[in-house]
Amino acid sequence: MTRRELDAAAITDPALRAAYTECRRLNARHGRTYFLATRLLPLERRSAVHALYGFARWADDIVDDLDRRLTPGERDRLLKRLEGDLAHELRTGGGHEPVVRAVADTAHRYDIDHTLFADFLASMRADLTVTDYPTYADLREYMHGSAAVIGLQMLPVLGTVVPRDQAAPHAAALGEAFQLTNFLRDVGEDLDRGRVYLPGDLLAAHGVDRPLLEWSRRTGRKDPRIRAALVAAEAMIRAVYRTAEPGIAMLDPRVRPCIRTAFTLYGGILDAVAAQDYAVLHRRAAVSRLRRAGTATAGAVHVLRARRRARGPREAATADKASLG
Repeated sequence: MTRRELDAAAITDPALRAAYTECRRLNARHGRTYFLATRLLPLERRSAVHALYGFARWADDIVDDLDRRLTPGERDRLLKRLEGDLAHELRTGGGHEPVVRAVADTAHRYDIDHTLFADFLASMRADLTVTDYPTYADLREYMHGSAAVIGLQMLPVLGTVVPRDQAAPHAAALGEAFQLTNFLRDVGEDLDRGRVYLPGDLLAAHGVDRPLLEWSRRTGRKDPRIRAALVAAEAMIRAVYRTAEPGIAMLDPRVRPCIRTAFTLYGGILDAVAAQDYAVLHRRAAVSRLRRAGTATAGAVHVLRARRRARGPREAATADKASLG
């Protein structure tokens, strides 16, 4: 499938094909939910999406350093090197790091605003020193670079049926909704890394602070104040999903099933959190394989219908089997 995706995208240079393949591997390894949805995109657009998410994953791995082998200073130097490599690649096309080559090539092919990458890396750097966000406004400022820009980078790749500026706020909101979902699901794991991404004012409104979260994480015991705060966080996140949802209809009809599937699967994480009674400090909520498969299958049906409408029944039937693999 990788070869067909690259062929469809007219990516012919062997080194560049290898670079995109590495991005696809990163996306498959780290982003199961979105990788599954990406398989519903038209073949020629998948490699670009893998490049954007692969680059984001690469930077995030530097920041998180799950093996804890690097000091914050060393991680900062790696981020600065990555930023310098990307800037050089965007200017000259002469870089050597595979993930950077692929994302720069995608930026050129789709005329993606280069400042979006700078904003993303600025938020990644914040993770090296910032460990909490006192207000939701503070968190949203961080998420502009860490999440909203991902949605904005994606818009030129996906295509729209309205002026791009009209769809942009919804795309940014969808990026934020996905990241907020991860923040709620990963409260315990983030706490282990010394970070709290839920807004401090939301937590304080329910009598929750970092020491209480740490106590619950350490002892495995629950507290009604924590549960109330997490319920409020879920409601806040679902409101962001409602802001994002109208943007799906603004996209190219052929890509809507992919984004709708991702929308549904990420929303399913919130459902899983609620089903586990908000025990995110003690275990990780996940969408079941059966539900993921069912959602993806429904998305595939919508893909086939969209292609038939776009091409006509005979031409669509010829292409369906090849392009959905």
